[in-house]
Amino acid sequence: MVTTGSQETAREELVHYDVEGSPDGVATITLDSPHNRNALSRQLVTELAGHLERAEADDAVRVVRLVSSGRVFCSGADMSEATADGMGEGTKAIVAIQRRIVSMSKPVVTVVRGAARAGGIGIVAASDIVISAADATFALTEVKLGLAPAVISLTVFPRLTSRAAAYAALTGAVFTGAEAVPMGLVTRSVSAEELDGAADEVCAELATGAPQGLRETKALLARDLLARIDADAGPMSELSARLFGSDAAREAMHAFLSRPKSRPTSQKP
Repeated sequence: MVTTGSQETAREELVHYDVEGSPDGVATITLDSPHNRNALSRQLVTELAGHLERAEADDAVRVVRLVSSGRVFCSGADMSEATADGMGEGTKAIVAIQRRIVSMSKPVVTVVRGAARAGGIGIVAASDIVISAADATFALTEVKLGLAPAVISLTVFPRLTSRAAAYAALTGAVFTGAEAVPMGLVTRSVSAEELDGAADEVCAELATGAPQGLRETKALLARDLLARIDADAGPMSELSARLFGSDAAREAMHAFLSRPKSRPTSQKP
């Protein structure tokens, strides 16, 4: 429930947390905002951050599995919010989510089926292990809207090879889960039918690790990425907010939002 003054209004949860239905030691966090294809709205980002904190604080949890409902993993920034309110705070929130995933003491396994676009790829890149359906699709679509993958470059560019980063960011081209493995974005790709089983397998393997071992090993792996985030978060947030507020980007986003309503109101040209 959301309370405003003396009035209470129900607000549907967009991100779910499940320990009981998960294997021992695994917390499953599910993005479930089908109306905008799991776009990074203020509500979704806030709920996701809260559930990550919940998993971090639970001594019984050793592994976090991040999944999505529906046909889309995450379609990027919520453009309806961006055009209405700007992205000054939104860009900082997306940086904070990436940092939270990277800095957690527990490994995060992200499972991708369907489409991941723009800001959603920042979440993928921040994760420790990524299992993707071979036919899942990825694209850094910012360039097509007069934007740049500024805040997500903090995690995405270090994962990708330099050639893959240049091609993906400059063209905005779509690539598959299978193609994302040699590019460095995805750990393993499997058929859609094998995806849940593969995710269960890797989570079970991780859950056998001792908490101290997982914590200290992840800290070693994350050290350089965290340093990059902390050094460049401010400038990249400012750049992203400036580009979102530019006339060129606003015109492109308004044109996108004017498309038929069957299209998502999120960053996926």
